[in-house]
Amino acid sequence: MATLREEAMAYEPPQTLNIADLDKIPIDIELFDGQGKATDGEIFKYKFAKIEDKEYRVAGSIIGGIKSLLAKIPSLSHVTVIKQGSGMNTRYQVILYVAEVKPVEEVIEG
Repeated sequence: MATLREEAMAYEPPQTLNIADLDKIPIDIELFDGQGKATDGEIFKYKFAKIEDKEYRVAGSIIGGIKSLLAKIPSLSHVTVIKQGSGMNTRYQVILYVAEVKPVEEVIEG
């Protein structure tokens, strides 16, 4: 059994991260409905995905961006999200995920 001190040192408050924090995002992940409270006390709803026991918020504009890509690339499996700005001025750009490509010199030498 742990002491209060040990529990306090190990404690991590629950938080929802942003899906844009991930380099590679699978588009077949399950989304859940979440709810939060703004600083003014107003309750808001959001979508989130659970990845490795962490919750990542998925903005509606990200979902819309993925929809646009799927219209052109139905076999799409992963995306990357570029986040610009902060707070209410945050903008997201959804792009194809491209695995790191080795320079030609490394491929020839290897």
